[in-house]
Amino acid sequence: MNIDVTYDFICPWCWIGGEKLQQALDASGQRQAATIHYIPYQLNPDMPVHGMDRKVYRSAKFGSWARSQLLDEQVTRAGATVGLTFDYPRVDKTPNTLAAHRLVWLQQQAGRPAAVLVQAIFRAYFAEGRDLGDVQVLADIAQENGLDRSATLQFLASSAGTDDVMRAEAAARKRGISAVPCVEIDHEMVTGAQPVEVFMQAIQRATAH
Repeated sequence: MNIDVTYDFICPWCWIGGEKLQQALDASGQRQAATIHYIPYQLNPDMPVHGMDRKVYRSAKFGSWARSQLLDEQVTRAGATVGLTFDYPRVDKTPNTLAAHRLVWLQQQAGRPAAVLVQAIFRAYFAEGRDLGDVQVLADIAQENGLDRSATLQFLASSAGTDDVMRAEAAARKRGISAVPCVEIDHEMVTGAQPVEVFMQAIQRATAH
């Protein structure tokens, strides 16, 4: 069973939706049968390389910091229902996510499953407040998940994978994807962080073919 997940690391619903997908695969007994491919999608493609102060960025985006905090509280409650911890007071920056997407691209190019790394990057940002735009931070995360730190730094210092990530994102937009998460399970689309049962139903239909 092939699963395509279009996502961005600054999207909390992508982390929540990804966890719901994993829970649905476990409940359906299909985790081992599923091949998950991650497709990059930058919600803020024009974000400065070193990111922006989160309070400044979110206040401008949502009209006020109070409004942003209300949205953060909603996300935190939704995450807790599937066992995810959001610790927004620790998150100081809204990062540029290109480098993080390139790291996942590298993992997939090597033919290695990327789910564990993807979840680790989400957790590093939303639960630990680490700056995903910092290549040293990404190298640390890579090392924590069994990858070579120096090789990761060397890769991130290059431009390798950048064009491929941009092409993949452009292809997703061309296909009509305008919001994430977007999960395609054997050609059946599930958009948003839907309930686990919705993912299970899509998985069951895919395995019935």
